[in-house]
Amino acid sequence: MDGTATDRFDTGRFEASRNRLAALAYRLLGSAADAEDAVQDAFLRWQAADRRRIEVPEAWLTKVVTNLCLDRLRSARARRERSVGAWLPEPLLEGDPMLGPADTVEQREAVSLAVLTLLERLAPLERAVYLLREAFSYGHAEIAEILGITESTSQQHLHRARRRITAARRRGGEVDPVSARRIVEEFLAAASSGRTERLMALLTDDATAISDGAGLTRTLLRYDTPQGIATIARAGFQPASAKRRLGGTPGIYYALVNGTPAILFVLGDRVVGVVAFDITDGRIATVHGIAAPARLARLTEAWRRHEPEMPLITRW
Repeated sequence: MDGTATDRFDTGRFEASRNRLAALAYRLLGSAADAEDAVQDAFLRWQAADRRRIEVPEAWLTKVVTNLCLDRLRSARARRERSVGAWLPEPLLEGDPMLGPADTVEQREAVSLAVLTLLERLAPLERAVYLLREAFSYGHAEIAEILGITESTSQQHLHRARRRITAARRRGGEVDPVSARRIVEEFLAAASSGRTERLMALLTDDATAISDGAGLTRTLLRYDTPQGIATIARAGFQPASAKRRLGGTPGIYYALVNGTPAILFVLGDRVVGVVAFDITDGRIATVHGIAAPARLARLTEAWRRHEPEMPLITRW
């Protein structure tokens, strides 16, 4: 095989792993744009490496991408951006290859907005061990090799990460798709009609709502009582309010975002807002509101290729 053919072959081997590497990077970083940058950096390292000495390309690439992501998480810039309190994960539309494996409950949960947000509370190594084990089913010996730690240290990191995630995560089992959609449609109907009592009945007693404030604030907007959430939802789903905020009256569509039910606000062919719901025991436990344009770029591109159903509200 000549040099050109070898390069093509090796490029093909990398491309065969690209989606898996991007899914890992996205889970570690919570940002599709940052994940793409990390994977591209890994590709440049792959090209520069003596590939004849790489016995298991998949393991080598996983190690490179993981450590590139850890470097980003530990950087001064990342600490500064994430510490100001305005960080939320970038939402992805169902079917996006960056969402990665979804065969098990653990894999599906690891990419939910709720868990991605909780992962911010973990130290970078804890985060990496948790995701490599829970989302990608690596053994502790493999994780130790990837991260340059001992197997016992890997086990300790996993134990701490699981304990912290479990303590903060409200789980009531997976919700079937029909029930999830019904709950979201009831929430929308109650919010748009101003029915505060019905809104509160759909929320758990300790429900919370988190919004990025469309990227206009330096801290997240949080609402920690059902009454507060109902009030802000009722105001936000009024047509005059939406038109004033968004520069037009958007279509409202049901979708799955990061594996959870969501409402998309679409103006023209652009997604201008996402409201995603974490449902526990038949009621809404967490509401994530994301409207910062930088966080919606990839989702908008996916939406433009998507064949949507009829909007949930046809006339405001």
